[in-house]
Amino acid sequence: MTDTLFSPYTLGALNLPNRVVMAPMTRNRNDENGVPKPMAVTHYAQRATAGLLITEATQVSEKANGYMFTPGLYTDAQARGWQTVTDAVHEKGGRIFSQLWHTGRVSHTLLQPDGEDPIAPSAVKAETMVFTPNGFEPPTMPRALATEEIPTLVDQFARAARRAKSAGFDGVEVHGANGYLIEQFLKDGSNRRTDAYGGGIPNRMRFALEVVAAVVEVWGPDRVGFRISPRGVFNGMHDSDPLALYSQLAAALNDIPLAYLHVIEPLPGHPSFKSQEEFPPVAPALRKIYRGTFMINGGYGKETGEKAIAENAADLVAFGVPYLANPDLVARYRHNAPLNEPDQDTFYGGDEKGYNDYPFMDG
Repeated sequence: MTDTLFSPYTLGALNLPNRVVMAPMTRNRNDENGVPKPMAVTHYAQRATAGLLITEATQVSEKANGYMFTPGLYTDAQARGWQTVTDAVHEKGGRIFSQLWHTGRVSHTLLQPDGEDPIAPSAVKAETMVFTPNGFEPPTMPRALATEEIPTLVDQFARAARRAKSAGFDGVEVHGANGYLIEQFLKDGSNRRTDAYGGGIPNRMRFALEVVAAVVEVWGPDRVGFRISPRGVFNGMHDSDPLALYSQLAAALNDIPLAYLHVIEPLPGHPSFKSQEEFPPVAPALRKIYRGTFMINGGYGKETGEKAIAENAADLVAFGVPYLANPDLVARYRHNAPLNEPDQDTFYGGDEKGYNDYPFMDG
């Protein structure tokens, strides 16, 4: 099989040297004000040989927070912290997008300003746990957003997109997956609204499309990605017909000049990804509908990633866990070298251990 993972790819104005993407992965290693620490500079620069780096999920406002020690892009200090990261990645010849994030109902009063309730499309509590000052706790029951509040949220994404631009990023990815705010609007298991943002599929898509359009207006064409997880159940998500929902969404996204559509769809039997198994995979249908660059993620390795590109199932493949333990993943895949074993105990929080101390092939 041809080494298609290592062939170049033109992503809008960016020339990617390969099709290996580092997936966004929360690591909980930023300071208490959401500013990236110096060790984040090392972390991303180590992995700059990827065709594209996508940062850990980054909050668009103070109220977007759902976990301790996650970064933001709503203050000047946060933007300056990210500038040190983007400078280091560019110095190494890399390309980097920021992932913009609002956790919505996946939060707790302890993480909200003035102890406010988290917000959501509907007052439906998330079935998950969040990392608070008291350790892991169930999230707080959210407050349903009033219709007139929604434009402010759209504007928060646009403002964060502008800060990402000022911080030197090459583009941004809007996080519409994994049970966070945008997906809470999309899926009928969490959206019980009866206004223009709830009910039928076109209404449930409205918030996502407004956010994406606002961010594209900031960045221009081909600099904004959008991430979705059609059958994902993380954070207690569910939809009655994911194929219908995401087929209509993919068709609507054809009218917006995105850089790419990033689809999380687990490979069969992969233990790290849970999904609505009562429904068949959705990504193959979306590949036929969506006319732009198509990125997949969901437990891929070198062989499965090669197969996906060779069979035209995707243009780019995003890798998560392999990149945690292998900063030189591209070289290891290229040379069929063994991979470092990831240490799950150091995935979240802590210091350089399990973050920047994994060895390169050359030691």
